[in-house]
Amino acid sequence: HGRVAMLAAMGYMTPEITGKWPGYLSPSMGIKFEDVPNGLAAISKVPAAGWGQIIAWMAYCEISVNQKPGTPGAKGELGWQGIPPGPSYNPNDKESKSKKLKSELANGRLAMMAIIGMFFQDAINRMAVP
Repeated sequence: HGRVAMLAAMGYMTPEITGKWPGYLSPSMGIKFEDVPNGLAAISKVPAAGWGQIIAWMAYCEISVNQKPGTPGAKGELGWQGIPPGPSYNPNDKESKSKKLKSELANGRLAMMAIIGMFFQDAINRMAVP
């Protein structure tokens, strides 16, 4: 939940800060990226096929890791996928790994509170980001 909340919080703010992608979200329906509002208002603007792609990607992420009993995936230990061992991450250094996992947990909790706050602000003020 923490990682999803971190991505959600960044996704909520990034279009306001950096702008939106050029081009079409759905060429067949004539919907441009800039036509989609930020925040909760975007939910109703994304085509059904777009939601299908999102759900399909979520399903792929869930089933692409071995989660059978007795495996690390069953315990939720999916690893630091995409981060090669190096000076910033050494999988054999237990102290460093523990510190990084605690940092990730704390940042995930903070992101969960942040995204909920952004949802409430959006719902009450009808504005994604001030």
